Amino acid sequence: MSLSIMRYGIVALPLLCSLTANAREPVEVRWTDDPLSRLKAMAMLQSLNADLLSHPSATLTLERWCGAHHLARDAKVVARLVKGVDKPLPEGAREQLGIGADEAVRYRQVQLVCGNLVLSEADNWYVPSRLSADMNRELDSTDVPFGKVVQSLHFRRQTLSAELLWSPLPQGWDEGAVLPPGTHRPLAIPAHVLQHRAVLVGQDNRAISLVVESYTSNVLAMPSAVLAPTP
Repeated sequence: MSLSIMRYGIVALPLLCSLTANAREPVEVRWTDDPLSRLKAMAMLQSLNADLLSHPSATLTLERWCGAHHLARDAKVVARLVKGVDKPLPEGAREQLGIGADEAVRYRQVQLVCGNLVLSEADNWYVPSRLSADMNRELDSTDVPFGKVVQSLHFRRQTLSAELLWSPLPQGWDEGAVLPPGTHRPLAIPAHVLQHRAVLVGQDNRAISLVVESYTSNVLAMPSAVLAPTP
C-alpha cells in the first residue's frame, strides 16, 4: 500500500473523535482482536500517515500524536542516536541522491522516543561533501536530529513512498469485503506498522540525504481508557 492510502483518511476522522473523547489517566494498553478494534487501528494508521505526509517535521508530528493520544505523561519527543551501527545504501540510492559510485556517504540511525516508547527508527544516509564541516562534526558527535543540524540549508522533503506495513483489515475492506471474525484475544501487531522513504533536497537542488523512517507499533500504544468505547 502506498500514498493512495491517504484517500481513505476521511474514514479516520469520526473514529478518532470517539477515540479521544474518553481520554483519562494512562493505564494498561489493550487492543483486542475484534472488528471494531481493527477498524479503529486502521483509522489511526491512516490518520497518522496523512499527518506525517502533510507536515515537514516528523518529530513535531509525533509529539502532537503522543500528546493527543496520551502515550506518555510528558508528551515530548526526543531524538536518540543509535551508535555503532551501519547499513549499506539501499538499491538505487546513489541515483536518488544524484551521486557517483565513488562519492562518500555516511550513515546515521536515530530513534524518536516519547516517554519510554520508541515511536520511529530513522535510517539516514547523507552526503557529507554537501554539508559544512560544522554540520558534519555535529552529526558525528551529538544526538541532534539531522533536520535541525542542516536547517540552514533550507532543505525540502521529497517523499518517495509511504507504505502501510501492516493492515488490520483485509484487502478490499473499503469496498465491502467481509471483516475477519473477532477472536477476542490480543490483537497481534508487528514491530513496524508504517514506513516512509524520502529524499531531502537543499536549496541548491542537490540531494543531501536519503531517509527511511520506520514507525513502530508503539504509535498505537494508547491507554485502554482511550480505546474503550464512550459510555
